[in-house]
Amino acid sequence: MAFWNLKKKKRDSLEQLIKSVTVGYGNTDTVGYTKLSDNPDILIAVDKIADLVSNMTIHLMENTADGDKRIRNQLSRKIDIEPYRNMTRKGWISKIVRDLLLYGDGNSVVHIEVDPLTTYIKDLTPFQMQGVFFEDTDDGYLINYNGEIYSPDEVIHFSINPDPNYPYKGRGYRVALQEIVKNLNQATKTKNNFMSGKYMPSLIISVDAMTEELSSKEGRDNLMNKYFDQTEGGKPWIIPADLIKVDQIKPLSLKDIAIIEGVELDKKTVAGLIGVPAFFLGVGDFDKEEYNNFINTRIYGIGQIISQTLTRDLLFAPSWFFRLNPRSLYSYALTEMVGAGVQLVDRNAMRRNELRDWVGLAPDPEMNELIILENYIPAGAIGNQSKLKGSASE
Repeated sequence: MAFWNLKKKKRDSLEQLIKSVTVGYGNTDTVGYTKLSDNPDILIAVDKIADLVSNMTIHLMENTADGDKRIRNQLSRKIDIEPYRNMTRKGWISKIVRDLLLYGDGNSVVHIEVDPLTTYIKDLTPFQMQGVFFEDTDDGYLINYNGEIYSPDEVIHFSINPDPNYPYKGRGYRVALQEIVKNLNQATKTKNNFMSGKYMPSLIISVDAMTEELSSKEGRDNLMNKYFDQTEGGKPWIIPADLIKVDQIKPLSLKDIAIIEGVELDKKTVAGLIGVPAFFLGVGDFDKEEYNNFINTRIYGIGQIISQTLTRDLLFAPSWFFRLNPRSLYSYALTEMVGAGVQLVDRNAMRRNELRDWVGLAPDPEMNELIILENYIPAGAIGNQSKLKGSASE
């Protein structure tokens, strides 16, 4: 691409350097700033989403007249088992999700490497997002990665929260989270200082009069040495009753200084922005319905972004598409799974081996037939029931 002259490359390199310093980390002009990636609440939320999304298997599907069917071939194995030679599928998807939510500021780019001999996909290499810069063109955009220029056809570009001015780019949560993270970090510092006891004495000692001994530090130290330091550890103090009175004070709690309420409010805001239930961040108790709704909305939504992007950038057959399967992520009790499976078996909608697969059991060769009705007879023998044929006397 000859139009990329040296001067433009230098400008891009400078912008790329600035971006690599600031993206996903907060405002570097702030004294004592903390990276978003170093905040424990941000990490908990992002890691939970990345872990759940990366647990979903990637299915290659075909749309047919009888419904969507799963395809198992070399392409499906490549994407679901070994998309990149140095990573597992779980690690590969997890890297993409972390880029989308944190490190890539709403974007993640993967390079498509094709084997020149077979024309098959050789590797899908994730880019380090701190080295990625997007450049607008008259008919689209280009990707600058460490000085190398790629067109969108050469990469898989995942994005979340489309930018209103540049729809091909995503937007992360860096700006929205900066102030909240600053509040959380300040609360943590306040709590640490408070709990260390540096600013709260454990004892208050009062005397009956302001003597000359109390007017200087040496005098106060002498008083302490005289009545307190000379006593061995574990032994009671013996002090003049009318001269000195010792009171133990109860320090303020974090609740008294409203730290807990403020922290919980900020944690709820972080959870709402990133899209996780607040109980993941220690606010409230686990709620099964809320968790399953989280799987149905946030996790499924990010899975849709990944599957649709893979379909758009990798597949040519119009009836093929990728799908991430979220069924195994739901919070099921074993009795619920068995109960739902039995109902499907009773209604001739599932084989018993499929039910065994649900609950993690190996297939049984005698359980491949479809069975029906309360007698659990094979589906092919349903017409042989005597009650359908009538008695011999009739």
